[in-house]
Amino acid sequence: PLLPHYNHLSHLFATKKQSVREKKVEKMKASFKFSASFFFFIIFLIIFISSQISKVNSQGSSTDSCNSNLKLKSKILFDTTSFHCLTVWNQQDYILRYMRTDTNVWSYVLSAPNTNSYIAMGFSEKGKMVGSTAIVGWVSNDGTATMKKYFLGGQSPNQVLPDEGNLQLVNFTSSVIAENSRIYLAFQLNTEMPSNRLIYSVGPSGMLPSTADYRLTEHQDHTSTSLDYNTGQSETKTLYANLRRSHGLLNMFGWGILMPIGVMAARYLRQYDPIWFYSHITIQSLGFILGFAGVISGLILNSRLQNNVNRHKGLGIFILLLGCLQAIAILVRPDKESKIRKYWNWYHYITGRVLILLATINVFYGIHLGNAGSSWKAGFSVVLVILFITALMLEIRMWKRK
Repeated sequence: PLLPHYNHLSHLFATKKQSVREKKVEKMKASFKFSASFFFFIIFLIIFISSQISKVNSQGSSTDSCNSNLKLKSKILFDTTSFHCLTVWNQQDYILRYMRTDTNVWSYVLSAPNTNSYIAMGFSEKGKMVGSTAIVGWVSNDGTATMKKYFLGGQSPNQVLPDEGNLQLVNFTSSVIAENSRIYLAFQLNTEMPSNRLIYSVGPSGMLPSTADYRLTEHQDHTSTSLDYNTGQSETKTLYANLRRSHGLLNMFGWGILMPIGVMAARYLRQYDPIWFYSHITIQSLGFILGFAGVISGLILNSRLQNNVNRHKGLGIFILLLGCLQAIAILVRPDKESKIRKYWNWYHYITGRVLILLATINVFYGIHLGNAGSSWKAGFSVVLVILFITALMLEIRMWKRK
């Protein structure tokens, strides 16, 4: 007589257990939905912050331009009227004035924002920093102005030698002036025809050479240009331009665009089984191949330029490592019935999102380091905004279906 009652209780217990399990599943799904929405919100926030930083930088007012003559309280030690004037480095707002003032005398005035760092103008035969001679100037916190000539014999600081090089400065005509939030580097060279391959650099803020040995710290940024002295036209000469462009595009498309599209295919095309799976695998594999090639090209570029981009490089290698872990995870994916399948899903989900987030940050950081300009930032931002809007619409549609 107790058997029906026992069966009834067993049925109630099983029903309750199943209900609890279904609630956990629904809670997990809701958590995943929130995580996906939060992830794409973070991507959108990165785009917004990057655009605002660019806007602030672009709004920085300049107190010097080629439309006005030099009117400084501290007088330059040679006449600067009728000088050619041009902007030689847009990103750092470097303005150069120059003129042949005598048979074998060339006069220069380099103007740049005063960021409590040194500014430098190098003369190179081949457009490379190593082997060039540079005129470097800075103004200390106590107002002491200093100008030095340096020979850049190599990459290490002990190979950058003060008071060395093949430039001959005209005596008693050099000066460094700090006025109106800018620094002016004025000097004259004894030469029949100076090199037209000019290199400009800016030092790290707050790290000026000491009076003990005048050793220079590594520059924060630099650019290589070619100047036509007759026409006054300056052209930026980017070393390994094609390799730089390939490195940027491969990483941008591989990690920054295809990877998010692959994630969206896996999340929003589940009803088209197994199309969603093969689409996800194909897109992610293509993204990984392009991203892998992008990281390798970046390592080659770094070995040639010898630039200090350790953070960018480290992030790139870490992103590649995450990509390799994702590829390995596919090979050891447990069956759907396996008890550890849910843990594998969590790992695959979290690792993929972290990879895309870091890749997005590193792409913007690489654009900044390479001085690629606002067009690269704008183009990548537009693509990410389109992906964000598409994902948001698909997310809302999926929520309504549920």
